[in-house]
Amino acid sequence: MKKDAILIAAGRGERMRPLTLETPKPLVKVHGRPMIETIIDALRLHDVGHIYVVVGYLGDKFSYLPEKYSDLTIIKNTEFNIKNNISSIYAVSDIMGQNDTFVCEADLYVSDPAIFDGVPDTSCYFGKMVHGHSDDWVLNLDGKYISSLGVGGDDVYNMAGISYFKAEDAGLIAEAVRKKYSESGHEQLYWDEVVNEMLNTLKVTVHAVGADQIVEIDSVAELAAVDPSYRQ
Repeated sequence: MKKDAILIAAGRGERMRPLTLETPKPLVKVHGRPMIETIIDALRLHDVGHIYVVVGYLGDKFSYLPEKYSDLTIIKNTEFNIKNNISSIYAVSDIMGQNDTFVCEADLYVSDPAIFDGVPDTSCYFGKMVHGHSDDWVLNLDGKYISSLGVGGDDVYNMAGISYFKAEDAGLIAEAVRKKYSESGHEQLYWDEVVNEMLNTLKVTVHAVGADQIVEIDSVAELAAVDPSYRQ
């Protein structure tokens, strides 16, 4: 069965300035390749039939992608400047749920496409095990399933920026996001916070990936650590 993928690429990438003053963060090159293309190429190796890239900041810079990838569509998030990333899922909420769907942050560097191998036949978040304390977003487990998404923990899986939802679950999440849009305060929400409120009914597992398979790059210093060509 073919799958869809949604890549969230609307953010301003302010922590990566000055590189992101004229280049959106997902198009910053790592080892000569735009980060977003490392994700796209990996997805296309794993039965992903169509990819939707949600753009906002410097959105026109992504216009070459549909020319390079015939199975890719650009979706504009017109609210990226005034709302958190819930607005990117809202922009594709009429599409999300038609098929099993990957949701990926677009500012990830995928060094090993095999991270998509063996994805379970359940909805899941990709997670990297961190031994000791972590201050990042984490996946808290109750037995086999994720019980909550939170910030900080000890000996926990860190969120790796990729999730996968079976079509029914993806549709329920899209519906919940649309409902949130009618409520005050939704402007500041991360879309994962909507999922977090649904984990008592959704059955979501962890797909464990290696720390060296995928890297979320949030600063120029982190970029230089991965790609020495940025060292000054």
